Amino acid sequence: MLIIARAGLHGPRPAILYGYGGFGVALTPAYAADTLAWTEAGGVVAVAMVRGGGEEGEEWHRAGMLDRKQNAFDDFVAAAETLIADGWTAPDRLGIWGESNGGLLVGAALTQRPDLFAAAVCSAPLLDMVRYERSGLGPAWRGEYGSAEDPDLFRCLLGYSPYHRVREGVDYPATLFTVFGGDTRVDPAHARKMCAALQRATGGDRPILLRHEGDVGHGARATSRATALAADTLAFLAAHTGLFQQEHR
Repeated sequence: MLIIARAGLHGPRPAILYGYGGFGVALTPAYAADTLAWTEAGGVVAVAMVRGGGEEGEEWHRAGMLDRKQNAFDDFVAAAETLIADGWTAPDRLGIWGESNGGLLVGAALTQRPDLFAAAVCSAPLLDMVRYERSGLGPAWRGEYGSAEDPDLFRCLLGYSPYHRVREGVDYPATLFTVFGGDTRVDPAHARKMCAALQRATGGDRPILLRHEGDVGHGARATSRATALAADTLAFLAAHTGLFQQEHR
């Protein structure tokens, strides 16, 4: 886990935990304007290199795919627990953020351990893992997730599928889903369905929101649109992890 924070600040801070954990993609240190904005305001950013990614090679990737996908979620939760145990943050100050396969990571974390987080941002996510093969580029990802047509993998997919793990009366974290109408990779229906399910089920009063852009796709976009998305995302996380209050102390 890579942790970025301003020197000289002590005690639990508003924090963002980011992760991906799939397809052998390695998260490596790089400049990010949104990270700089958050840390300059006094917050903490942590990047978790969980199984399913490529940080430790192909064996690390394979340890978080197919019927071993739960390992990626366990690693992400362990990273959150470590941030709390080591005094970087606290459950009421911790937000999580992931995009695409990272959105699946966030969806699994917030449904399996809703007590651990104050807020979540889930961008262009896969969330209904029983039906993911039926839309977008889903059929191309069977090698990573497996197919619901295989009885053993069906049980595995259903077991962690965030959409199917939503439970009535749970106090879920404040959650922002960001989706894009021109997304040909991940069907925006994943987030729409999940947002509706959480809004109906949550036993708390924290907001469950959907941010929709109709004419952009899964990846690159105009700088102005990327800036607006980052601003909305950071503002949401700041509002629900206490960073706004932190800035004015």
